[in-house]
This record gives sequence, structure tokens and C-alpha cells, in this order.
Amino acid sequence: MRIFIVFALLLLFSFRVRQQDIFEDAAYVQLLRAQYSSGDPSQWEAPVLDAVVRVGFKDIGVLPEVPFPAENPFSEAKKVLGKMLFFDPRLSRSRQISCASCHDSELGWADGRSVSYGHNRQTGKRNAMSLLNMGHHTIFFWDGRVATLEEQALGPLTDPVEMASTKELAVKHIRKVKGYCPYFKAAFGDEKVTIERIAQAIATYERTITAAKTRFDRFISGEKVHFTDEEVIGLHLFRTKARCINCHNTPLFADEQFHNEGLSYYGRMYEDLGRYKITGKKEDVGGFKTPSLRNVAATAPYIHNGFVPDLEGMIEMYNAGMPRPEPRGKQVGDTLFPTTDPLLKPLHLTPKERAALIAFLKTLSSPLRREKAPALPE
Repeated sequence: MRIFIVFALLLLFSFRVRQQDIFEDAAYVQLLRAQYSSGDPSQWEAPVLDAVVRVGFKDIGVLPEVPFPAENPFSEAKKVLGKMLFFDPRLSRSRQISCASCHDSELGWADGRSVSYGHNRQTGKRNAMSLLNMGHHTIFFWDGRVATLEEQALGPLTDPVEMASTKELAVKHIRKVKGYCPYFKAAFGDEKVTIERIAQAIATYERTITAAKTRFDRFISGEKVHFTDEEVIGLHLFRTKARCINCHNTPLFADEQFHNEGLSYYGRMYEDLGRYKITGKKEDVGGFKTPSLRNVAATAPYIHNGFVPDLEGMIEMYNAGMPRPEPRGKQVGDTLFPTTDPLLKPLHLTPKERAALIAFLKTLSSPLRREKAPALPE
């Protein structure tokens, strides 16, 4: 037993030394390069995971093709119609705001703002999430209030702060546009305009909004020259010392779960209780969906309220373990007072390690393409 304990301590010490000396250990970096670029994830070193994450864990990797649901299969005609509706401001009450207003292809399919402008220049409380690769997600919005892209497509439409419309008004506006008739017929077999068909068409188009392969995808598929040594180290830190893999796992780089990052501003200005508003469960207070890190360098600002302007600031906060508010005054004894997720811990990353981690995150981006707005029917 004593020998086993000594051996375990030596392994732990060796791991710590290796982490500290990794920038000076060229042979180890080349070993990591060979492992990660082998095309065989079984050769990768084991990730650093908390016990709660190990069950059902799926490592990062290359995204597969986007699945289309049986109840809303893909067709080119439906995609064409969906793109028109996505860019058409006539779905909104004011006829001035479209889906594309907050999801701009040149801004990573987000809008580059902390929070978006909506009806009558109102602003909400949450940052517009990127639509890139949204067809791979299984739950939507920061609070996870819907489970399909079809439902998601109608959320902003009926939100009083965003497009401020109703299902009935949106259908009325589109029905008045005679030029839409042949497009609905091509997509659905007849010219009937319904809210269900509008949602299905928009969702079909959104499922085609996918990012091209990244340098990360090419590197782990065998093209080992695509990474610098710093990026190799950053990838390794992502899966080990930096602990990012605990939440940003799977080929989507998101676990589709909800976590409290200590930023609910409970009882203060900017309060947002997140997932709790949907479930009513105490453990969901301040919980927000893990965003995908694919194309993360193009989708600043960050977190649910857009308060973090850049990747450097985001990494600094994670390195510190994120905020851990304590109840004060009248909050003492408040059973709803949120607790920062225990997965978030101080990381003790050095400046060089933080820089390497950011360098790796930038390899998750693919070139942005400008989506030309279609000519809208009249």
C-alpha cells in the first residue's frame, strides 16, 4: 500500500513538473503533436475530468454532418424559402427587424453587441448567440427553453422586446406578399402560409448555416503542420490543466448543459436567474447554457449578458475560478442564493499558458463567409 501511495505521488509530481516545463520540453511537445494529429483519439492523453463529467463523456473532435429531423426533412426549395424569411423584416411588427438583424454572417452569425437592439430600439438582457452550427444543438437559447430549431425560430418573432410580433400578425404580413406563393408551393406542395411552415422553412435554412473545417479539424485529422507548438500546448492545456474540457466537450465544444458561472448578479442590478426561470428549480438559479467554442474568436463579446469584451478577459476570469458571491445582509439564509458551479476552480495558469490557450481557441475558427441577402418577394 505504501509503495502504491509513493508511486501515485511521484506521478502527480511528474505531471506538475511537466505542466510547468512544457514550453521548454520540445520532445514532449512533439510527442503531443504526434498524438493529437494521429487521427486516432485513443492515442491522446486522458483529459482531466471531474467525476460528474465522466459519465457519458464525449471528447472533442470533428463535427459530423448536420442531422435533419424526419418531421422537417431537408429540401432545396424549403432552404430557399427559409433564407428569404430569415432576411425578411416583414415578419416583425414594425416590418423593420429580421432574423438577420441580430445574426450577421460577417459577425460570426451574431451581431457583435453585448445585447441586441429590438423593437423601438429596445434592448434585452442577453447576448445574441451565434447561429453557426446551430443544427447540431439539441436545446436552444441561453436558458434552454425550447428543444427544436423550429421553436427557436419563433422565439424572437413573438418576443415583445425583439421582433414584437405575433404568430397571427407574422402570417398576415407574409400572406399579403403574393410573390411568396410559388416559393411556399415549391417547398410544401401548395401556397398555404402557416406559422408552422414559416418556422420549418427558417429552421431548414438555419441548419445549413455551418462553419467550414477549421485548422483544429485538419490538425486532428492528420495534417500535423497546421498547428504551431504554442497551439499544440494550448490544445493540451484545454484538455488538462485548464479544465475547459469539463464543459466544452464533444465535437461541438459544448456539453449542452447549464452552469452557474457566478454571474447571475443575484439581488443586484443586471440580475438574470437564467435556467431557473424555466424550471423553477433552486439548482438552476444562475444557470446558463454552455455556448459552443467553434468560431469563438469571431463572436465577442462573451457570456450570457455580453459583459466580457474579449478572449483575454474571459480566460482571466476562468483562471481566477470565476466569481463566487457570498450572501450578505438580507440574503443570508436565502434558499435561492446561487452557488457557482464546482466545476469552476482557480487554474493557476501562467501568462504563457493563457496565451497558448487563446492561440488554440483561435484555431477553432474557420474563414467567415458573407451571406448575400436574397431578393425578397413582392
